[in-house]
Amino acid sequence: MSEWSLYLVRYAGNRLYTGITTDVERRFGEHCDGEKGAKALKGKGPLKLVFNQVVGNRSVATRLEMSVKKLSKQQKEALVTGRLSLSKLIEKYIGEQRD
Repeated sequence: MSEWSLYLVRYAGNRLYTGITTDVERRFGEHCDGEKGAKALKGKGPLKLVFNQVVGNRSVATRLEMSVKKLSKQQKEALVTGRLSLSKLIEKYIGEQRD
């Protein structure tokens, strides 16, 4: 079973794109190349990988991705700088869904 990672890419306008993958290096390369990358990032370079962390299986990664996408820009920046830990988000958002 593959380990899934959550990653954030900084792009034009200091915006942050959130995604999940089993191979961050490969996926980031696809975003940079433009052919297989996300439509949201096409033509919006330069791109910079600013965060990535292994989060577990695909189910957890997908739920966590949705949770991070709902965060404010300020909260996402806190995640990038380490002021907000991903484990806290897992407890808050993933833990609540198990109850």
